[in-house]
Amino acid sequence: KDNVWNKKDDQGNLTGEGESYDSSRIILTPGKTAKDLGFAWYSQKKGEPAVKIGKKEDLSDAQEFKGTATEINRSNQKNTYKASNKVTVEGLFEENTTYYYSYTDDVKNPNWSEVQSYTTKKTTNFQTILVGDPQIGASGSQGQADDINIAVDTFNWNKTLEQAKITAPNASFILSAGDQIDYAGTDSSDGKNVRESEYAGFTYPALLRMLPLATTIGNHESKGTDYKYHYNNPNSEDGLGSTNSGSDYYFSYGNVLFISLNSNNRNTVEHRELLKKAVESNPDAKWKVVMFHHDIYGSGQPHSDTDGANLRA
Repeated sequence: KDNVWNKKDDQGNLTGEGESYDSSRIILTPGKTAKDLGFAWYSQKKGEPAVKIGKKEDLSDAQEFKGTATEINRSNQKNTYKASNKVTVEGLFEENTTYYYSYTDDVKNPNWSEVQSYTTKKTTNFQTILVGDPQIGASGSQGQADDINIAVDTFNWNKTLEQAKITAPNASFILSAGDQIDYAGTDSSDGKNVRESEYAGFTYPALLRMLPLATTIGNHESKGTDYKYHYNNPNSEDGLGSTNSGSDYYFSYGNVLFISLNSNNRNTVEHRELLKKAVESNPDAKWKVVMFHHDIYGSGQPHSDTDGANLRA
């Protein structure tokens, strides 16, 4: 039966009917600065991806931006995807402005998506939403099968973001401190295609089409390759701090420098190199915020005696 994320009956209960798995939903990511934006999504065929953006909802004033497609072979429990599409837009976005966008998997044979909106905020005084361990699929609700756990977690993840938007209505973007999904195995060990099924749940909330998402790599993502295909993170071209999933990266927003470290990589020399480059590239940053997954000062078992202790040193 189909796995349903958010379809409810009149009493507000999940019905277990309706929407199928979809790991292809577009994700917005912060660009190098507040004037920039990244886009990433999967498609079942490889083409020449593009995004068009304008200030009018009918996109009659839109500019078109082409990107790149990386060949992949990723499956969830229903669909197989052959391309990871990424488009980067630089220097376009003004503060406190609403933009509209649409995207296509192949600009040569375009089938443009429905129009979505993105509203920029001011950069001098701003909010962010911070989440940690969304970990779709980890609920283990009463020992149910993986697809039920994914549905339950996705439903609650979506409710969490809906409430976060109410609590922080002026948030400029979302920070997610790792373990977006739960399945911790390698690509080859994922015989039931659980990882992409969990990503279908993680990418489900509509808010992720309207707010950029800056993630970091958790220990549950580090062994797979899907993380680097789902996001278009800026300033990651040097591959510093890499594991199979991806690497360190950084971006600036106003006078704040944000740095995301892949703490699954224990090569401190590489992390130090990335930190140095980030700081030197943003000499006017008043604040420097570093985000990574492992809690190096926490007392929770078992991480405090293993990961935390090693990383703390």
